[in-house]
Amino acid sequence: MSRYTVAVLVNNHFGVLNRVTSMFRRRQFNIRALTVSETETSALSRITVVFDGEETAKQQLINQLYKLPDVCSIKELSDDDSVSCELLLIKMKNDAKFRDDICSAADAFGAITVDYSKDYIMFRLTDTTRRIDDFINLMHDFTILEICRTGSVSLERGSTTIRQIINF
Repeated sequence: MSRYTVAVLVNNHFGVLNRVTSMFRRRQFNIRALTVSETETSALSRITVVFDGEETAKQQLINQLYKLPDVCSIKELSDDDSVSCELLLIKMKNDAKFRDDICSAADAFGAITVDYSKDYIMFRLTDTTRRIDDFINLMHDFTILEICRTGSVSLERGSTTIRQIINF
C-alpha cells in the first residue's frame, strides 16, 4: 500500500468538504491527514488529503472526484515535486528532573516554546510529517500531556499553480 497526497481545488460552498471526504469513505481509503482552507480568493477552497491505498483505486477515486460539480482541479503531489509541512503543538509535563532533556530535544528539532508554566511546557514545531513523528517518538520518553497537529499542507514546486489546471 502506498501513501498519496492530493490537493483538490473546490468551490467554497457549504457541504463540499462532506461530499469530497465521502468519496474517500465510500472507497474505504484511510485518510491520514486532512487540511482545508480558503485560497488566495474566497471563492475557492483547497483541500489537501494524505491517504493510503493502491494506485488503481487512487486513480479511480480521482476520476470520481472530477465528477463532483464543485471540484475545479485536482493535483497529486509527491515529495520530489512539492514542499510539504505540518504544524505540531505539544504540551509536556514540566518535570524538573527531565526539563533540561526535554528542552534540549526541542532545541535539536527547532521546536519553539510557546507557553510555559510550573506544570507544563508547550512547544510549536513546523516541519515535515516524518520529523514531527520523530519528535513525538522522542517525547514519548517523557510525559506528553496533549498533542495537536494540523495535517500536511503542500504546494507544488515551480511556477505552476493548481488554478492553472482548472477543469470546469
